[in-house]
Amino acid sequence: MFNTKRRSLRLATVGAVGAAAVALATVPAFAKGELDITVTPRTVAVGQTVKVAASGSDDAAPYLLTCVEERINGKGAWRAIECGKLVATGYDAKVNTSVKAEQRGTLQFRAVLYGYQGAHDEHPVKERTTAVQTVTVR
Repeated sequence: MFNTKRRSLRLATVGAVGAAAVALATVPAFAKGELDITVTPRTVAVGQTVKVAASGSDDAAPYLLTCVEERINGKGAWRAIECGKLVATGYDAKVNTSVKAEQRGTLQFRAVLYGYQGAHDEHPVKERTTAVQTVTVR
């Protein structure tokens, strides 16, 4: 009776270890990277300029491109206002731009990092997007 319990316990342990090994083997690998955006100042008068800078990196694609997108008063679609240069993975993809506040309300900005499979790839993949940064225009 003691041998049967020991054998059952041993089989259960081996089964649990085997299941854990299979589970760990099927976990996908995640790409490493980051994307940051800086917007200054946060409050401006109509006619003043807002400076936006973004940089990002990711090892999911051989080439990267960072773009800044804008939306006015939180309505409508995002539109790209400036993109940096296409760079090889291992380098920061950067973009700097200035936007003139033309009307009262809010300006919203976000950065988007696109991954390209080649220098002439016509179908980029959106790898990362930053949180929205808001500027109040008074």
